Parts: sequence; C-alpha cells; structure tokens
Amino acid sequence: MGTYRYGPYTDGPDPLAPPYDVRGALDALGDSVLEGSTPGDALRELQRRGVPGRRGLDDLLRRVRDRQREIRSSGRLNGTLDQVRSLLDTAIGQERAELFPDPSDEARLREADLDALPSDTAQAVRQLADYAWRSAAARETFDRLKDLLRREVLDSQFRGMKQVLQNPDPEAMQRVKDMLAELNTMLEADARGDHTPEDFERFMENYGELFPDNPENLEELVDSLVRRMAAADRLMASLSREQREELAGLMTQALDDAGLAVEMTRLSDMLRARRPDMESGQGETMMGDEPLGLGDATTALADLADLAELENALGQDYPGARLDDIDEDAVRRAFGRQAVDDVEALRRVERELEEQGYLNRNGGRLDLTPRAVRRLGETALRRVFPGLSTGRRGDHDRRDAGQAGELTGSSRAWEFGDEQPIDTAATVRKALLRQARTEPDTRRREVSRVRLDPGDFEVAETEQRGGAAVSLLVDLSYSMALRGTWAAAKQTALALHALMRMRFPQDALQVVGFSNYARELRETELAGLGWEMVQGTNLHHALVLAGRHLDRHPEQEPVVLIVTDGEPTAHLQRDGRSWFDWPPAPETLQLTLAEVDKMTRRGAALNIFMLAEDDRLTAFVDNVARRNGGRVLRAQPERLGEYVVKDFLRTRRAERR
Repeated sequence: MGTYRYGPYTDGPDPLAPPYDVRGALDALGDSVLEGSTPGDALRELQRRGVPGRRGLDDLLRRVRDRQREIRSSGRLNGTLDQVRSLLDTAIGQERAELFPDPSDEARLREADLDALPSDTAQAVRQLADYAWRSAAARETFDRLKDLLRREVLDSQFRGMKQVLQNPDPEAMQRVKDMLAELNTMLEADARGDHTPEDFERFMENYGELFPDNPENLEELVDSLVRRMAAADRLMASLSREQREELAGLMTQALDDAGLAVEMTRLSDMLRARRPDMESGQGETMMGDEPLGLGDATTALADLADLAELENALGQDYPGARLDDIDEDAVRRAFGRQAVDDVEALRRVERELEEQGYLNRNGGRLDLTPRAVRRLGETALRRVFPGLSTGRRGDHDRRDAGQAGELTGSSRAWEFGDEQPIDTAATVRKALLRQARTEPDTRRREVSRVRLDPGDFEVAETEQRGGAAVSLLVDLSYSMALRGTWAAAKQTALALHALMRMRFPQDALQVVGFSNYARELRETELAGLGWEMVQGTNLHHALVLAGRHLDRHPEQEPVVLIVTDGEPTAHLQRDGRSWFDWPPAPETLQLTLAEVDKMTRRGAALNIFMLAEDDRLTAFVDNVARRNGGRVLRAQPERLGEYVVKDFLRTRRAERR
C-alpha cells in the first residue's frame, strides 16, 4: 500500500462545506431595497460592503489604491541609466589615472580619445566596446557595466533573469540563448498548427526555472511575456526623449554583445503578431528617490497595469459589470490567496442567492423572486409596525359555510359543488350507523369493512371571511426622491402586502404607482421599483385604476389609501395621453375630483397620507375629505408605514363590527 500525508486543504473553498447560508446576505440586501434601492443596486452595495468575515469590493479597492501609491513611490525609472553612467564615469576615471603618469604620445592619444567620447551614454559605451583598456580596474568596471546591461535587459523581458545571470557565467548565457531559440521554434510551430502540449511540457522541463510564473500551457506563457513586453514599452514612454534614446541604444548594444539581438527581435515580432491588440498604455510618473533597475522598473509598471485593470473591475461602475470580470490571477499577484477567497465569497453570495431561489436575472436586470419578496415584506412589516401580533388569519368573520375560512368544529351533508374539506370521522361514523340500520346482522359479528355511499359523506363547516378590496395608490414622482420619502412609501407598500398575506388572505390588494401615468404594480415589481424622473402627479389616472379594481370586487368592502407629497399636476386625456401643467390646470383638478365623487358613490372612503406640508396640497386634500368623508393624515416619512397599517387595521375592525 502507498503512503499518505494529510494536511489542510488549500486548493480553494472547502468542497465538503455545507450549503452557504444566504439569509444574512438576503436580509442585508433587503435592507437596501427597503431604503429605496433596486435589487441590482442593493446587490452591488452588499458586494461593496462585504459579508461577515470577508472583505468587500470597497476594501479591496482601497488596498489597490494603497498599493499603487506604494509602487509609484518606490523609485525612479531611470535607475539603470544612472547606474550605467556611474560605472562608465568610474571606468574612464580609472583609465585616466592609469594614463596620467605615462609621458608617451600613445598615452596622450588615448586621453584624446577619451576626451572625444560623445555625451550620449549609449554611443560612448558603443565606442568603448573595442577599446583596449590599459587599466585592469577600468576593464573590470566596464565588464561589470556590460554584465549589468545584459541582466537588466533580459530581466525586463523575462522576470527573474537577473537572478539567473547574477554571476557572469558563459554557460548560463548559453542556456539563455538555447531557451530563446527553442521558445521561438515552439511559437512558430504553434502558428503553423503543429504545436502539442507535450512540446510545452518538454520545454518547461528544460527551462522551467527561468519562468518563475510557472505557466501551465503555451497561452499562459505568451500572456506573461506580452504583459512584460507591454510594461517595457510603457517604461520607455515614461522617460524623456533623451533618456529614451540613450536607454534604447544601451539595450541594443547589450543584446548585440550577448548575441541575442536576432532571437529577441524574432520573439518580439511573434508576440506582437499573436497579440495585435496589445496596448502599452500611457507612461507612468514615479515619485520615489531610489533608482530602479530596468528589470525592477518593468516589474513595477507591469504591476501598475494589473492594478489599473483590477481597479476598474473592482469598481463595477460600467454597463454589464459582473464579479466574473475580476481576474483572480491579478488579485492573487497583488494581494495573495486570502483576497482571492474574499472575491470568491462575494461571487458565492450572488450565485447562491440565484440558486436558492431569491434572485432572477431577466435580460441583464436583477429581480427579486416572489420567495424573496415575501421575506422582504415580512421584514418591512416588522420594521414599520413592530407591535403587530400575528393574530388569527382573517380576523373579520361571517358565520357561513365557505372554503376560505377556518374550521368551526361542526359538519354537514356533502352537496354537489361543495369545496369544503371532507370530515373523515363524521363520514365513517355515518356509514357505520347506516350499515347497522340496514344490515342488522352486522351488530352480532365484527364488521370487516366499511362500505361508503354518496349519502354518507360529510364536509367540515368553515367560517367564511368578509373580504375587502384594497387599493393603495403610491406617488412615484420625482419629488418623492427629492424629499427623501420614496423609501418610506416603498416599504409601506411591501409591509401592507405582507400584512394582508398573513392575516387577510381573502382580501384583494391592488398597488398603483403614479407619476405622469399610473400603473398597477405586482409585489415583485414593487420590490425592484425606483422613483421616476418625470414630470407629473397623475392622481386622476390612479383613481381610475383603483375604481376598476373595486368594480371587479363589488361584494367586498372598498378601501382606498393614497400616499403622496404633492397636489395633482397631471390628468389622462381622452386620447390616452397624459397632460401636465403647473400650477395645476383647472381641467386636472376637475377630472381628479370627478373620480373622487365616483369613489364616494361606490362607498369607498379615501384616506390620504400627506408626506409634505404644502399649502396647495393641504387645500386639495381638505376638499377631497369634505366631498368624500375620508380622512387626511399628516405623516412623517419614518412613521408612514405604521400609520398606514394602523389605519388599515382600524378600517377592517370597523367593518367587522
């Protein structure tokens, strides 16, 4: 048998973990919805804040920006140029010190050659490439300069190469040359369609230590190289024109000296052909004092590019933004595995809310499901009226047989068309009594079975509930948002839905939202609804829809509740179009009051909840109260839900009496 070692699981979330408990996330989501947000906005707010034990997007964004500032203050991009210039000056000084004591003409000619060196560092290095140094120290310094350039230039393309070539080892340089040649051959084979995964595995077996990113396939390797090349281009764009020309010359000189110029040009051409859409981006401004080598500067700019993309993805402020847009590899490179787990936890919340039936996506829009809305409505009801007891379902009764009520404890004979539940005990008892009367012998022996006839069936009597037809008219106009009252109105409507579902299921509730037009709103629509940036408070149209609802339920008690913060400023014309005017046109007021009079004839009292202290609104609602007999309640937004629920319960208790 083989041997096994056990340890903590580190390759992702625990696969044996129980299903994610989304109730806390759903309640947090619901809090935002009850404050007036749409489900999509509420989910984004939850993702920004985070969930218990996990960072949110805002925290990750803060870390991204802190890391950007840290990188930008880490050093200067022209560090390699400064180092090369310093070594060059040192080598020339050492050579002059060796020549000065020599009185020969040759020494003077050499000094003249040194005096004639161009000020451009790259050109000076190129001219000194074949110079026969008199000073051994100067020769050693110049060799150090060339080694530095080779390491930095290669490290700017292949991260970690500087460490590989730390010691000037001809075998190490030859290994780099062989790697470049095989890499280019593999890329050419892939372009022809001849590349196989086995080719990549052999390449990594031979040269894997030269690629600390540990790519798993050729595409990942290409991505890493392209990212590095784009950062090197961005570094050049960050320098001044003089610095750029000097550095380009030094890089070319270093590659020529190492015999790598041809292979590097070949690699660059193939990478650009594979990624023609590669964008180098704009130059960066670094603010640190320490000089950065070419490789370190390239790494810094590559990290800044990753952080810029990560910042955009974490911001989620573009159309169609999803958490799936966040690159896990970029998160891991920047902040490690813990940050990846934080992002995955946020994704899991969204995924579990959908999989467990609380959220739906419809054409890119996020909606709460009926299951979530029911929970949300119960939360709203507890919030606006915490003292409400659950009570007995539908506590306004009429003693009569009916399907909708609760059992009374008595039964009666079944009749064709009855929908009441069968009273099993009474039915069997009736059958046994009938058998005893019609079959006397059964009284002297054990009855083996009961035979049921249609006349034996009994149904349980129930209490039929006296129903109400309720219409809640909610103002959706722009002023509701400006005054901060929209969230209270939305919460109130959801609470009323929950109350009627829990205690008055036989009642017929209609919610009408009105701005320039009015429309009937389902409970799920209401949860995802926001105020509308349009002109008009079309109470006329809302009352028309409410009247149709009451007419569809003539046998039920009519209840009409109006929540608004402004007088009517729009009405529905004969052609179906809305007419807006402010101050209100006389026709708007006449048509609205005509609908009020129709409500009065239907026996429906209009109870109006005013959310603003406005003289014109006050005059209008007082006129409505005189014509209709309804009540006017001046409610603070934070107590609107409580007032509406209390008023509804008062109405139902009055109807019961």
